[in-house]
Amino acid sequence: MEKSQSLQKNDPFAALKVVEFRNLMLGRFLFIMGLRMMGTLVGWWIYELTNEPFAIGLIGLAEVIPAVSLALYAGHVIDISEKRKLILRGVSLYWICAIILLGLSIYNDKADSTNAFAAHRTLIIAICIYFIIFCTGIIRSFTGPSFGTIVGAIIPKELLQNATTWSQGIWLTASILGHAIVGFIIAGFGHTGALIGVVALVSIGYFFIAKIKAKPPHADLVANQETLESVKEGLRFVYNTKEVLGALSLDLFAVLFGGAVAMIPVYAVDILKVGPIGFGWLNAASDIGAILIIFIITLFPVTAGQGKKLLIAVGGFGFCIIVFALSKLFWVSFAALLISGILDGFSMIVRGTIVQLKTPDHMRGRVMSVNSMFINSSNEFGQFESGVAAKLLGVIPSVVFGGTMTILVVLTTWFKAPTLRKMEY
Repeated sequence: MEKSQSLQKNDPFAALKVVEFRNLMLGRFLFIMGLRMMGTLVGWWIYELTNEPFAIGLIGLAEVIPAVSLALYAGHVIDISEKRKLILRGVSLYWICAIILLGLSIYNDKADSTNAFAAHRTLIIAICIYFIIFCTGIIRSFTGPSFGTIVGAIIPKELLQNATTWSQGIWLTASILGHAIVGFIIAGFGHTGALIGVVALVSIGYFFIAKIKAKPPHADLVANQETLESVKEGLRFVYNTKEVLGALSLDLFAVLFGGAVAMIPVYAVDILKVGPIGFGWLNAASDIGAILIIFIITLFPVTAGQGKKLLIAVGGFGFCIIVFALSKLFWVSFAALLISGILDGFSMIVRGTIVQLKTPDHMRGRVMSVNSMFINSSNEFGQFESGVAAKLLGVIPSVVFGGTMTILVVLTTWFKAPTLRKMEY
């Protein structure tokens, strides 16, 4: 029996042999791919409407305010709720948001540019886009952590590391593909064509997720526990588990300062002058790198020194961002983003595995929500920070500043968080 379990644990495809996990991953892949397409498209669309880098930053702010504000409460709700129903409800609401954006795009394409109202149409469309993104932030505060939580309810403990690698890899691959291909779709079919693709992907993703059985709350939950005490329990766990706190804090500040993705539309249009096709390839660069490392780690898991390797990867990511910021050559910019994607994909998988393995089942919703606050929302804070920094410093100095700060964060963590540096699983 022990030999059979050992063979299963060492099988890189073991988690995918669980039917429910396979359906979850298919649904999540399609759903995340659609969302990432929508998010990237909105950044390009807003820059087209405003020609203002700061306006791109406001997209991140519009989403992150509700996502962070509701995250802790959402964790409590996730832990006491039936997980499948909560995810399906969130996917449905995202679908509605995509439909509304599609309607805005069709209206914009068909609107008469000669009437008196045309002068105000751009402003009204931009405001509507920001409002829809605000709504997706509310939905995401519940839906995002729910995906991480339901993995522990589907997969047996001995396969959790393998399942976490697949889950992180599939999320990242979907995010990557959606982010990468939308520039090409915009070039060929416009905003409307891209949004039709988003609606289709989310719809099919819903179908696969609906095939999962109901996942009720965990039996170890304290009956009738008050919301505030439940939230405090989750925060105490994260604070007291130094490996989890260190990994989340590291990624929070690295992504906050080091994210160059928000400024890629500006680089594509104004600095490298490569247009929508070049924009698509720049988006694809980090994504291609991340796919490569996901494939390698899935087949050959990291078996030792994960904490130290995580810190080195994030430091290398910051260096790549500086190279990208200073480059005036398209191929150098592409290579810098490609390598940054390899390093970012590695750090994401290692960090996600640490959080999953260290979290007890009955607290997954609350811990994943804290994870969402630290990690997912740092992307939007980083987008806003990039917009503000570009406004104050200029685009190139702001990205150099971000990469430099990322390296400083890694150096600080190396000496101040020895538990993370020595972490192995």
